[in-house]
Amino acid sequence: MVSAMPELATLLLFAGAALALVAIPGPNHVYIVARSIEDGRRAGFASALGVESATLLHVAAAAAGLSAALASSAEAFAVVKFAGVAYLVYLALRTLAAPDAPAGAAPAAATSSPRVFLEGLVVNLLNPKVALFFLALLPQFVDPHAGAAWSQILVLGAILAAIGLASDLLYALGAGRAGARLRGNAIFARRRRHVAGALYLGLAVVALVAGRRRAS
Repeated sequence: MVSAMPELATLLLFAGAALALVAIPGPNHVYIVARSIEDGRRAGFASALGVESATLLHVAAAAAGLSAALASSAEAFAVVKFAGVAYLVYLALRTLAAPDAPAGAAPAAATSSPRVFLEGLVVNLLNPKVALFFLALLPQFVDPHAGAAWSQILVLGAILAAIGLASDLLYALGAGRAGARLRGNAIFARRRRHVAGALYLGLAVVALVAGRRRAS
């Protein structure tokens, strides 16, 4: 019986490529940093878990062929993209409309970890570029002689998600520490919602502009 696992050399090569990829800051890192600065390290950790849970869903979609269907339909790509942009705009407006917190105040209790987790999951899940990225990357490391392609894609995707989570948690830890210091600053305390809101709006613009060539 042929094992449905890539060879060790392939796994090591893929892990090296994954490390190089996650070393480059991307939109998910910006979102996690914004969450960590705004609401603290715990919120950053929760958002990181949400983002990488969505990564696993993207990997499952690639294994099931759903990402290929998304890539072949400009309409489906546009629907997912604009849904993601709308959600980021919603997060920005909600943040900007929140009342200012006094200097040194703890993160708002209303922002629970499950809610932040769900937001991170939705932000990454509604990014069609991520789905297409996995569709392009993962099959390059599939060995046709090592068993079912879908099972190899799941293994490779799990490795990528684990490496991504480690990177995300480091960003959350660093940004959470920086945010704790900044929240003790009276000026930043009055402006932090504007900073976080601007970051969300920036992510929305990036999501809107990116992929325009793909959709045209």
